[in-house]
Amino acid sequence: MGEFGPWHLLIVAAVFVLLFGAKKLPDAARSLGRSARILKTELKDLHDDDGTKAQPVQQAALPVAPAAPVAPAVTSDPPPQPVASGDQSPPPQ
Repeated sequence: MGEFGPWHLLIVAAVFVLLFGAKKLPDAARSLGRSARILKTELKDLHDDDGTKAQPVQQAALPVAPAAPVAPAVTSDPPPQPVASGDQSPPPQ
């Protein structure tokens, strides 16, 4: 009574074909395989990161001089005025 036989698998496969259609099943299986591959890769990377923690590199403490403030460049020309796309006349000066 609790056995899972070949007839059960055939019935489950028929239900999947009826629910999803024969055209969508290969795409669904392909995306499921890609998802499993991504999950496997991410878990492997996670385990590798946990096992090999890098020791921080200590650098010699050197005194750093503060940077001098930089004054903005002053120009004699005013900034250009935007021209509307419908207006072909030069901007007023």
